[in-house]
Amino acid sequence: MPHQPQLAESESTEVLAVSPDGSSTGAPAPKRRRTRRILLITLLVLALLGGGGAVAAGIYVHSLESGIERVEAFDAVPEESRPVKVAKDAKNILILGSDTRDPSNADGSRSDTIILAHLPADRSSAQLVSIPRDTWVHVPRSKDGKHGGRDAKINAAYAWGGIPLMVQTVEKFTGVRVDHVAIVDFSGFKEIVDALGGIQLTVEQSFTSTHSLLPTGRREFKKGPQVMDGAQALDYARERYAFKDGDFARIRHQQQVIRAILDKAASGGTLANPAKLNSFIRASADAVSVDKTLSLLDMGMELRHLRSGNLSFITSPTKGTGEVGNESVVFAKTDEAKRFYDAVRRDAVPEILSGVK
Repeated sequence: MPHQPQLAESESTEVLAVSPDGSSTGAPAPKRRRTRRILLITLLVLALLGGGGAVAAGIYVHSLESGIERVEAFDAVPEESRPVKVAKDAKNILILGSDTRDPSNADGSRSDTIILAHLPADRSSAQLVSIPRDTWVHVPRSKDGKHGGRDAKINAAYAWGGIPLMVQTVEKFTGVRVDHVAIVDFSGFKEIVDALGGIQLTVEQSFTSTHSLLPTGRREFKKGPQVMDGAQALDYARERYAFKDGDFARIRHQQQVIRAILDKAASGGTLANPAKLNSFIRASADAVSVDKTLSLLDMGMELRHLRSGNLSFITSPTKGTGEVGNESVVFAKTDEAKRFYDAVRRDAVPEILSGVK
């Protein structure tokens, strides 16, 4: 990643409230490597299917769940290294993703997206914390002893030791115990958006995507509101080189797209149309791999009262970018991050939302 300018302290923590409208220690099988950002969508669709349709939805989703790929996320994580669970009834889900159709990610072995989703004990809301992939952290030594045991970008953990080492690294960095893991394949993102008939997005500034799905590899985006199909939305969400703040812009756009998908999925036009709803849920399920203990059905029932207005997207506290050797990295704002993740551990939602200033 090219060097990015230092961010101002005021830009270090972003909170975006959303308005209503198997045993594998490596990356999942290639066919499952699609957008790694959409497990959330599946979970929340199940929530939206709650209420009157909950029983029928449960039967339907149970049939889908049996076909979802399961990955081993925790067996290789030393229990003595793991944080103690503080808020017993809260849950923290680590959502990982790599855009394997992005030409700039040739081997697909690193996780482009890292989100720690916090579900409070009362399940009345959800906070999704994006951790920039270039965050400079200590990566524990991998199980084979060949990698890690040193400071590096956080996404190196996925390349060096797969899901278990990523879990161990995130837990060490945050002090938060991870209850479940989901891997969402971003190349399935296109089908998810298309199943919804497109989504409404507002482009903050005109730019050119240089890793487009178009044959030319380029796509122009104009400033302002517009409806995007799956290919357009994928290009929009993956671009980072066109922006001065690079991956921070991409994180904002990922959050924006997830919000738009949720709003569209919650609309009457989707919920009231069995064909659209079926296409959307199947596209979402096809893009998801989860750990061996996560039940999407149970999670959906737990979240059945959750609505998009109760979701918040937060960027992990950082103090900007810099260089370590020849690497461009993101530095955590250490003291603030410690207080922030302590609030997550304690399930102190008001403190989480306030950024723990």
